[in-house]
Amino acid sequence: MSFVDFKNVWLAYNDELLAKQQFAVEDITLQLNEGEFIAIVGPSGCGKSTFMKLATGLKMPSKGSIAIGGAAVTGPLKISGMAFQAPSLLPWRTTLDNVLLPLEIVEPYRSSFKAKRGEYAAKARDLLKSVGLAGYEDKFPWQLSGGMQQRASICRALVHEPKMLLLDEPFGALDAFTREELWCNLRDLQAMKKFNVILVTHDLRESVFLADTVYVMSKSPGRFVQRREIDLPRPRDLEITYTPRFTDIVHELRGHIGAIRKT
Repeated sequence: MSFVDFKNVWLAYNDELLAKQQFAVEDITLQLNEGEFIAIVGPSGCGKSTFMKLATGLKMPSKGSIAIGGAAVTGPLKISGMAFQAPSLLPWRTTLDNVLLPLEIVEPYRSSFKAKRGEYAAKARDLLKSVGLAGYEDKFPWQLSGGMQQRASICRALVHEPKMLLLDEPFGALDAFTREELWCNLRDLQAMKKFNVILVTHDLRESVFLADTVYVMSKSPGRFVQRREIDLPRPRDLEITYTPRFTDIVHELRGHIGAIRKT
């Protein structure tokens, strides 16, 4: 059984648009195995973020069905974590307390948070250490660089050990060097924890470096028009991004998106 299973999914944002058959995404069919890492790329406004809302249960399909972890999606998922382009850390909470936030509000952790706070804090500290933030647990967001804030945001998305991580342009606002450092952080965390990842990005190098498979979406209404398996060996180091094989795949994907933009 696929861990993520989209079957002929269409979404119109309201009844009026549905009556006019105006869809944001159309005919999305996708099956992902447990532990798989995919990236979704495409022109702006193609429906990538809409797909993420469907995958998290924030939006229900107008047509078709979605199952994740063997269960039909009927509302917001508790087994997923999310991180966005803006870290959105709460400025009055320390780094550690920001990372702990999901455990305060998501069951089954919420009911035992006070009793197990020490245990949960130790887990959060281990996560922060794994992304190079040991020693910054008591700092406030305004005392951290943009890259550090994004690392903390990813830790917050993972602290409740979700089976699926959804990332919507998480590194888009960072400089190139910081972005590549975070690629490696994410690569190592996913290899260690084996959670599923769905990454939405405009950065084709990012998608090829991180993903097992890259899906290209058409212009709105969004649908998958290309599926490209990334047949590069793992673990991948940054040096691979300078090889002809890597560059050829990036250029191939760029060609697909260029053709979409012209139509």
